[in-house]
Amino acid sequence: MKSRILIAGGIVALGAAVGAYALRSHLVALAVSRQAATPTGSMISVQVGELKRLTLHRYVTGYGAVTSAPATPQRPAAAADIAAPVTGVVTSVAIAAGQRVKRGQLLMELNSASITETYAAQEVARLKRLYAEHNASLKALQRAEAQLALLRVTAPLSGTVVSVNVKPGAAVDARTVLAEVIDLDRLVVRTNIPEMEASDLRPGEPLQILGASPLPTTLNYVSPTVDASDGTVMAWASLPPRSRLRPGQYVRLRIVTATYHNALVAPSESVIGGVLGGRSVLSVVRGNEAIRVPVEAGLREGDWVEVTGPGLHAGTPVVTVGAYGLSARTAIRFSGAAAAPSVAARPTVSVPR
Repeated sequence: MKSRILIAGGIVALGAAVGAYALRSHLVALAVSRQAATPTGSMISVQVGELKRLTLHRYVTGYGAVTSAPATPQRPAAAADIAAPVTGVVTSVAIAAGQRVKRGQLLMELNSASITETYAAQEVARLKRLYAEHNASLKALQRAEAQLALLRVTAPLSGTVVSVNVKPGAAVDARTVLAEVIDLDRLVVRTNIPEMEASDLRPGEPLQILGASPLPTTLNYVSPTVDASDGTVMAWASLPPRSRLRPGQYVRLRIVTATYHNALVAPSESVIGGVLGGRSVLSVVRGNEAIRVPVEAGLREGDWVEVTGPGLHAGTPVVTVGAYGLSARTAIRFSGAAAAPSVAARPTVSVPR
């Protein structure tokens, strides 16, 4: 009887062992099956953006100096260094730096070695009376007026007095610059662009003064010659009145040389360079996977890079944050503010050459 009990217990123990082995084998097979269904490794948290169609611009950048407008066939120069018309002594100064003056306004008076301004003015008044009475010739009157004009310095243009260089009592001659007047509503930005970058420059192309508040204008002039001393081409653009820029100020600028409409672009952080034989790649989002796709990267600036590649189109979701280091096929999960594959539309941008 005792032997029968032992045999039955052994059978039960053997059955339990066989059942436990079968259960363990099933669990191992299930784990292997699940692991095989996972693309590559553990899921990686990423953020995504999407490809877009935008208008891009090619441009050259540089620095320029703000100065007065040069003379053109239509208008005289916007600045003048006022020289002494004769050798003599300054008797009065009627202006101060910062004062606005009108063309023809009296600025200073002089006495020459042969005649004083007071006497010259009295002589003109006398000859005018005599001429009106037909007792003096027109030629004599005109000669007296010309002599007085040499002793009265007037503004050659309307503008602002930016410097006064003499005081009453100062001895002057034809080489003495008495004052400088600039029309501050007629300023230009003048720049020198390296010859290799200047080949596409044309008058009429948009130019933008860069800064906290970018200032748009248009290129007016491009020199047809290259400066042999530094290999640059000079160009300038008129600034709008009341631009708040000052003569002598240096500014950063860029000039648009071409416009590309409907370019396919990707967020710059999504384009990883030097991966496939030096080529760039994007990690395109398909479901919960990121698939690495080779692309040709083109124009670039700030948030956008022009891309071309197989199967790419506007709206294609791509990995942005977390894209660097992803393998050819990676399981991903979305995280952060840009968890959804769709992002808000962004404005047209400019890209550098």
